[in-house]
Amino acid sequence: MRPRGIVVIAVIVALEAAALLVAAIWYGTQLLTGAPVLSFWGAVFTLCLLLAFSVWLFAVARFLLRGFRWTRAGALVAQLFLLTIGFPTLTGGYPVAGLAMLIPAVTAIVLLFDKRVIAFASRAAGAPPAL
Repeated sequence: MRPRGIVVIAVIVALEAAALLVAAIWYGTQLLTGAPVLSFWGAVFTLCLLLAFSVWLFAVARFLLRGFRWTRAGALVAQLFLLTIGFPTLTGGYPVAGLAMLIPAVTAIVLLFDKRVIAFASRAAGAPPAL
């Protein structure tokens, strides 16, 4: 039986991946329409990073629902990145955007350390659940 915390974390991570995908699409359209950039190849690299991180987060969300243990680390690192961006955003005059990053990140971090989530997401690749 899949714990509710796993589903909540997977939804949070999938929504973060979708947000990164939207940001990548917006960034790409700005790049194609000739928005000024300091370095064209630097902008292309940034676009590739946005797309890669979005794909990575979609994979984390998918495999978290399947109970793989490596996904907990991937989800935790993503949430820690959001905390490091969310606090300055919140205190920098954008409280809604900051809270939109901080609340899901804190929720996911708390749920990642729930005993039921740890017990469910303990499967190694190609092996049945460990617990």
